[in-house]
Amino acid sequence: MAAITLGGTPTKTNGNLPKVGEKAPNFTLRRSDLSKTTLEDYKGKTLILNIFPSIATGVCATSVRNFNQKASALENTQVLCISKDLPFAHESFCATEGIKNTLNLSDLSGAFGEDYQVKITDGAFEDLLSRAIVVIDTAGKIAYTEQVSEIGNEPNYEAAINAASL
Repeated sequence: MAAITLGGTPTKTNGNLPKVGEKAPNFTLRRSDLSKTTLEDYKGKTLILNIFPSIATGVCATSVRNFNQKASALENTQVLCISKDLPFAHESFCATEGIKNTLNLSDLSGAFGEDYQVKITDGAFEDLLSRAIVVIDTAGKIAYTEQVSEIGNEPNYEAAINAASL
């Protein structure tokens, strides 16, 4: 289990992020139109998975904005912003903010959080996703991970972008 904090209060996840070099676990997530999307849909692309608790919080929203800006310069790369928010919340946020370079997806079933080991298992955010970054290369292998130790902190954008650029 990853030991993380929320406002300095210890909490944990259901495990640890996949290891660099491993095959990325498959996933099924929901788009804003409620259609399903899977890892297979992005075959041959580099993926940056921006994982967070809720689009309705300041740091989560900032991460989506930052990756939206940075994603426009990346070739053959798709940023997937993933939380357990309803797809409609993602759609509303993106429309309001003019987000066009990231794809916001919902883990309605909770399976993604289980499989990627980012489900928070206790505390105020229990059952939400922790703040983490996973980069998957064009071969479907894990190229980079970051489990952000304090949920209220932003991820290391540059490290993720650099990993996606290799």
